[in-house]
Amino acid sequence: MYFTKLIFTVSFFFLLGLSHLAAQQTTVYKVIGSVLDSEEQPIPFVNVVLLDINSQELITGTITNDAGEFVIQSDRGDKLQLKISTLGHKDFVSEEFQIEGEIKNFGKIKLKTDMASLDEVEVRAARPNVLIQADKTVVNIEGTAMAEGNNALDVVGRSPGVYVDADGNINLNGKSGVMVLLDDRQTYMSAKDLADFLRAMPADNIQSIEVINNPPAKYDAEGAAGLINLVLKKNTYNGVNGNLHIGHQYNGIHTPSVGGTINFKKNKWTSNVSLNYNQWGRKMELDLLRRFQVEDGLSIFDQKARMSLITKNLFFSGGTDYQINEMHSLGINLQASTQNGDDGGNSFTTITNPQSTAINYINALNDSEFENTRIFGNFHYIGKFDTLGTKLTADFDYSNMDASSLILLNNSYWINDDKANEALNSVKTGNDMVYSIYTAKTDFTKPMGENKSLELGLKGSWVKSDNLLDITKREEEGPYLPDGNSNHFIYKENVLAAYASYKAPLGKKLEYQAGLRAEYANIEGNSVTSNQVNTQEYLNFFPSVYLQHKLNDDYQIVYNVNRRITRPHYRQLNPFVFYIDPLTTEEGNPNLKPQYANNFEMNHIYKGSYQLALTFSQTENAFGQILIQDDEERTTLIQMQNLDRTQNLGLRATIPVEFAQWYSTSNMLQFNGNTFQSQIGEDLLDVKQFSFMARSQHNITLPKGFKLELVGIYRSPFQDGQLKIDGMSWLDAGLTKTFKDEKLSLTINGSDIFRTMKFTGDINFHKINTDVRQYNSMQSVRFTVRWKFNKGEMFNVSQRSGSTEERNRL
Repeated sequence: MYFTKLIFTVSFFFLLGLSHLAAQQTTVYKVIGSVLDSEEQPIPFVNVVLLDINSQELITGTITNDAGEFVIQSDRGDKLQLKISTLGHKDFVSEEFQIEGEIKNFGKIKLKTDMASLDEVEVRAARPNVLIQADKTVVNIEGTAMAEGNNALDVVGRSPGVYVDADGNINLNGKSGVMVLLDDRQTYMSAKDLADFLRAMPADNIQSIEVINNPPAKYDAEGAAGLINLVLKKNTYNGVNGNLHIGHQYNGIHTPSVGGTINFKKNKWTSNVSLNYNQWGRKMELDLLRRFQVEDGLSIFDQKARMSLITKNLFFSGGTDYQINEMHSLGINLQASTQNGDDGGNSFTTITNPQSTAINYINALNDSEFENTRIFGNFHYIGKFDTLGTKLTADFDYSNMDASSLILLNNSYWINDDKANEALNSVKTGNDMVYSIYTAKTDFTKPMGENKSLELGLKGSWVKSDNLLDITKREEEGPYLPDGNSNHFIYKENVLAAYASYKAPLGKKLEYQAGLRAEYANIEGNSVTSNQVNTQEYLNFFPSVYLQHKLNDDYQIVYNVNRRITRPHYRQLNPFVFYIDPLTTEEGNPNLKPQYANNFEMNHIYKGSYQLALTFSQTENAFGQILIQDDEERTTLIQMQNLDRTQNLGLRATIPVEFAQWYSTSNMLQFNGNTFQSQIGEDLLDVKQFSFMARSQHNITLPKGFKLELVGIYRSPFQDGQLKIDGMSWLDAGLTKTFKDEKLSLTINGSDIFRTMKFTGDINFHKINTDVRQYNSMQSVRFTVRWKFNKGEMFNVSQRSGSTEERNRL
């Protein structure tokens, strides 16, 4: 721990010193206004820049927010010119002006539609990939080669600080407990279901990915490690526009994909529909070498498993908005998805014992079928009550998921070459799970003067999950008989939340935001089979404080402190026993407690692109996957348990480099110092480690409509609970060629090109001595053809909000 404290102290004073050196600054001037289209609707994400009137050199710039508003701060007060530009509209260029009284207000600026530019535009520069803002990091996905042919989980795993393991679990900045949102709505699914859902979604549906390390009080407190928000594409044209695509991937398994999106706007109605079908498959190679200490030495279990999985995914989303008038709108969103598939393979184990020449063999054949249906509906209202920004939003959500699986595990046992006298047994596991979630929330925003605002909100969620696990066994060719590990588990959770947040300046250079969120939870887990009821009831407060120190137009420092929670997934609380193979079982933990994290971040941001951030978090009751070994039976049990405490010290740097107008890179380095300690059985797990992760993305625009992207990632060795994981690296690439004025595109994507994304590690803790190696056929090639069509003028869609809480834990 001394090492961690030393690094933290040195880093803190180093970064604080940067702040002091940069604090020498004169008067800060402001240029403010809002940008509207021809229908007087706000235009978000418009480029707004200040130019020197004589040299026409860029002084500083920004982009408009969701309401089309912009604020530019500068140390220059005279000989200025304002320029506003965006695709589909004619540029606005002001006359020369100077700022009197430190603020220049342009009011409402209406841009004229430029239809010709929509067809004639030619993108020559490589698109910036990462934009660092004061409260989040935005990764632009729209229009990139990686988005054209990959799925949503692929591009999430390439975001700065994000790591997705072989099983689809998402980590952020070296920490687990990440909350994933779709358009500010939480997905409410378990890690496995979420991974399957994101694999079913084409990455081309995503406009950008927002990585929010320290969310304010407005967001649900769920997600100790932070938030990842997937911002889906919005309608952009009057009339009709959309796209169709077809593709194929090969990674040892052939899997096709096809889909399309259509958007329509007429008068006050705005609608969109998307339908996608794809298949996803993998071949898994898993090698386990387990060593059991027995009286005369080591008993060695050498297990080799070869599995094959294929899923068929159908995903529908649609929505419509009605603009009652300029101030009020209503809308609905619908999502429906089905997933079904087969997962099966063979596991062969060789067992040797000390002082014995006999070799024992176990052959396990695993065959499973599964089906998952999910429905989500949202009704929302947006009301604007004045031109200053007073706004009220309300959302009502309903989610339902019905998942079922049937697994047949056939095992055979023999000694030496005597397979003719093999012993047989079988385990049949049926699992049915149904859950439903109702949520209601409202948010109110009230400007309180210049750069001051108050936010208030209420939310309620009501969850019920019903899980039935039916296990039967048979010996030899006998009948299937009920197993005592069958289980019926009903879970209920009610959470009521309220928050308040206030934002205001502290002088010309400082701005703060302070918030408090309160959440009351009433939880009941009922194991019907064992007649065991576990209840939890608690009231928690989650404060957050945000301080922005804008030293000049290019350089700012943001300080952030907050407290967050990660509640267990509903399935993790179910005291089931699940048979993975004859030697390994997984068991739920009804006593699993929520984990709480206290987070601190000091983030240096330069020109919205360069970043140097120091982070520290301390987590109580941190989740950890624990292996429990039975030496007599020589079997292993896997269970999620609470570790006593973990600490994470991180240093994150983002460094973009533009070699030429057509070649730019975005580079990220993440250093972590972790400590965690917990009593597990008779031994103490006490870990202190240093690890790092590097990511480099290269965007290259080539002649004749070609665009190339390369992404290389390296993760150093690190330890996750009892498991020490070796370092790994991999390289992905995407090449796109456009035709017909960029309406038609062909994309080739390659993943894990050199087949280096191999998972290897070992456990050497207490009596457990195990080596593991796994590869999930990540090496693949994918072809995608996409046709885009549009007819109409540029327009905008009201931003939609939604519930952000329970679905992620199923």
